[in-house]
Amino acid sequence: MSQFDVVIIGAGPSGAIAGALLNKKGYRVCVLEKQVFPRFVIGESLLPHCMEFIAEAGMLEAVNAGAADGFQFKNGAAFSWGDRYTTIDFTDKFSPGPGTTFQVMRGRFDYILISEAQKQGVEVRFEHSVNGIEFEEDAAVLSVTDTQGVPYQIRTQFVLDASGYGRVLAKLLDLEQPSSLPERMAYFTHIDDNVTDPVFDRNKILICTHPDLRDVWYWFIPFSNNRTSIGVVGLPECLNNHGAEGAEAILQKFVSEVPMLKRILVNAQWHNDVPFRTLRNYSANVKSLYGKRFALLGNASEFLDPVFSSGVTIAMHSAKLATDVLHRQFSGETVNWQQDFADKLQIGINTFKTYVNGWYSTAFQDVIYAEKINPEIRRMISSILAGYAWDETNPYVINSERRLAVLAEICGQAKIC
Repeated sequence: MSQFDVVIIGAGPSGAIAGALLNKKGYRVCVLEKQVFPRFVIGESLLPHCMEFIAEAGMLEAVNAGAADGFQFKNGAAFSWGDRYTTIDFTDKFSPGPGTTFQVMRGRFDYILISEAQKQGVEVRFEHSVNGIEFEEDAAVLSVTDTQGVPYQIRTQFVLDASGYGRVLAKLLDLEQPSSLPERMAYFTHIDDNVTDPVFDRNKILICTHPDLRDVWYWFIPFSNNRTSIGVVGLPECLNNHGAEGAEAILQKFVSEVPMLKRILVNAQWHNDVPFRTLRNYSANVKSLYGKRFALLGNASEFLDPVFSSGVTIAMHSAKLATDVLHRQFSGETVNWQQDFADKLQIGINTFKTYVNGWYSTAFQDVIYAEKINPEIRRMISSILAGYAWDETNPYVINSERRLAVLAEICGQAKIC
């Protein structure tokens, strides 16, 4: 039976960051990954807050090098609704920390991170699936199947579940529960955008609101190699009830209805080596983020919505919090996982949730599309959209629901806030 201090399920961003951080503290770490890397995954637009964790994990140089291989420099977000167009500059923000990041092809990005973790000494086993877990008095025992389908066991002091949408421990331990968010779905693909229109800023993610259906929105995430990730998100009954059939037809139909996208995509090539895909019922939640010998990271715990690209940021932040608490626990300190991990992580999740809900209720859209916003308030909003949703010195973090409601009411009435 293999033995490690920590076993991490999943080799995505949270698993790679957690593995590297624990390895730096001297622990024997094994990452078990069901798939072969590189592999396609959605969620390509990073937030600047991510760069702090990438740097601490010793991976910044490798990620920066990716800029020469399709990664696109990113310094903010652009929003379009009808004839309205506005931008948020992440370098002009309330919170300290990096103000720029990248838009990445996740297959390549995730592979870079886990490869760097391997180079640092983390053992990574690809095509190994976790099928069961048992807790003993002094260890957790994982039942695993290797690349040949041969079962074996791993004994460890602690398990971090970074399995993303796989949600391995949540399923094995019956921790799943319905999300408070409505079921939505997305149709998406990668295209060769061939954009030449000067109105478009390639250094920013573009988020568009449907001209008439304000709870339908689009992402447009450009890479540096003329590729772009494009998708539409809405309620299933809305997206599937307009006469189009199939992911390709539905996506192209809805894109054609947005003036900004129709303008910049006049020369786009829609067919390449990336198929049209569908993702449905992606929001999720769990009964608990931790147990005696385990903790859930990133999407393996709670996933909100892709509208503000918060997924990778929450994943990396959860990895940092969990590894800090685990190190203290291994060092003999008395720790409180609820207070030091779950509650702290929930601060940012709740902040993002406020603005996700505000987006779909259109309250936050009223703020974004206001003709003029107070510069200091804009800087506070910029910080949250840049990923600094845990900065409790920001009034729009600590009192997010009340502050947004008041701000939205002002913006909705006067168009100036």
